[in-house]
Order: sequence, then C-alpha cells, then structure tokens
Amino acid sequence: MAQENLLSEFIEKMRTAVDGNIISMILYGSAAEGEFHPEYSDLNLLCVLKDTSFASLSKIAGTVEWWRKKKHHPPLVLTPQELKDTADVFSIEFVDMKERHRVLYGEDVLRNLDVPMHLHRSQLEYELREKLFLLRQHILVAATREKDLWEVMLNSLTSFTTLFRHVLIELGEQGRKHSREAVEELASRLNFDSSAFVQLMDVRARKSDRRQFRATDVAGRYLSAIETVTTAVDKMPGSPAPGRQ
Repeated sequence: MAQENLLSEFIEKMRTAVDGNIISMILYGSAAEGEFHPEYSDLNLLCVLKDTSFASLSKIAGTVEWWRKKKHHPPLVLTPQELKDTADVFSIEFVDMKERHRVLYGEDVLRNLDVPMHLHRSQLEYELREKLFLLRQHILVAATREKDLWEVMLNSLTSFTTLFRHVLIELGEQGRKHSREAVEELASRLNFDSSAFVQLMDVRARKSDRRQFRATDVAGRYLSAIETVTTAVDKMPGSPAPGRQ
C-alpha cells in the first residue's frame, strides 16, 4: 500500500509539472509482477515524453529529486521514436519490460513494441561478462567477511536471474518463468549446481535464515554457476533464438 501511494503521488507531481508532454508512465520489473523485495528491489519507472529537451527535463527535475529522496532511481526517460530505435540494442531490457509492466498513466507503449532479437545473444554475453567481472571485484573486497559476502550476493542476485531467463530465451524457451523456475530449468539444461541461487532466493524472501549457511560456501557455488552459464553463452551461435525475430 505504501508503494502504491508513493507511485500515485509521483504521477500527480509529474502531471502537475508537464501533463501535456507525458505520453506514458509505466512501472516495470519486479514491482510490476509481485517479486518486489524492499531491501533489494527498486520501483523502476519508464516515462515516455513527447519532448526531452533540456527545458522539458528541467520542468520535472524537482519531481525527480523528490523521488530520489524516497531512495528510488530516476525514471528512464525516452521519446516514442527512441523507444523504437533502441529496441534492438537493448533487447534484454525491452523484452523484460514488455513481459513485466503496468501502465500507471497514459498509453501502453510497450504492448505492441517490436523488439528485434538479432543482437540479443551478443548483448547477453556482454551483460553476463560485465556483471561477472564486477562480482569478482566485489568478492575480492568482501574477502571472507560473512556479512559483506551476503550483501554482495543478495544485491547481485536479481541481475543474474534476469540474465538466466534470457539464456533460456536463446535456448528456445518462449514462456516467461519466475526466477526460481528459470534458474532450475537452466541448471538442468546446462548441468550446473543451482543450489546457491535457490538458497539466496530463500534468504532474500525470508524463507531461510542465512545463519544456517556459510557465506563462503554459497559464494563458491554462486560464482561457479555464473561462470558455467557465461561460458555456455559464449559458445552459442549468434543467430536469433528459434521463433524470435
């Protein structure tokens, strides 16, 4: 309820600032589907504006500052033409938006958005490798400190489960799966141990107490699973997944 009130207040502030310039305001990601975790998730917003000039952005800067003080990231701001023009190079993001979004105001600009998939595998490998390298850096900083290792893993979990769902797309899976189902399905296909991901999801959802696990042991299995998936994606052909354009 608190989240809904916050979103309603944000929409009203935006409309007051530049109502005639707004085409659509959309909530996307975990909060739009029921996988939102207050400690580890954001309220992700897409704002589609007719005009994104400096003058137009200046009119909503105060509202965005108010939103940031509520500890949320600024909205993604695009024009309708940019939405169409960038769908191919941001196929991961826009596929996810299409599958998990809720219109808060205006048009559903994502419903009929065409997302070309010819660059999807390349973007997927790039994202996996970038986040894997960053994860290693954070693990080095955390060293063997249990609390720090837990925070590194829990804060990176959503990014990797999202990418794992997209690996399934490259393998021809057309139906959207929830995080746990996607990880377990991918583990069975690529033959890796998914237990670290399952344990992290249970800890995040407060179904398990982290004190029953050793963070160093979970981290070892977590890192190994990610490395296995990244290597598998590297060996995939660069053509679109079956049934995708």
